[in-house]
Amino acid sequence: MNLGRLKNMVAAAAIEGLVEARAKIFGHVINPTGQRSAHKVLRKKLIGEKVSQWYPHDIMKDDPLVMARQEQERLSKLEMLKRRGKGPPKKGQGKQAKKRNK
Repeated sequence: MNLGRLKNMVAAAAIEGLVEARAKIFGHVINPTGQRSAHKVLRKKLIGEKVSQWYPHDIMKDDPLVMARQEQERLSKLEMLKRRGKGPPKKGQGKQAKKRNK
């Protein structure tokens, strides 16, 4: 009877060691009692202010010269499309208006 109890204790210790090693390798949290913990909440990705602090500031949005150049490029492209007849329709002359007027 003592031999069986000893085997059970050794097996339990081996399993416990295996669980601890697995948790350490894969970064899991051991919770043998099953109590609630904040681990699930804490491992989520950061959102909001923390994320915006992490990424560098975009200087293109603040520089008026860059914005003016982009706007000029957009207007010149629009002008070229209009000359080819591919520009956006005037207000009230799009696809929906043509369907309504039939």
